[in-house]
Amino acid sequence: MKNKYAIQIFWSEEDEGFIAICQEFPGLSAFGKSREEALNEAEIVLNSMIKSYMSSGVPLPEPSSALLAT
Repeated sequence: MKNKYAIQIFWSEEDEGFIAICQEFPGLSAFGKSREEALNEAEIVLNSMIKSYMSSGVPLPEPSSALLAT
């Protein structure tokens, strides 16, 4: 599923791995031993959240245009 939401990835000393988050979905966070793994996991969770919102009739948050790369 294609979407326009940005995913931020950062290193966590505490978790000894990479954490990926999406600001528009506050509960979304994914872990990976590599950046790629964290991104892949976050994309899976993000797509699931989008499907859940849509099937429940919950409006999707607007993607933050300041975070989008062109």
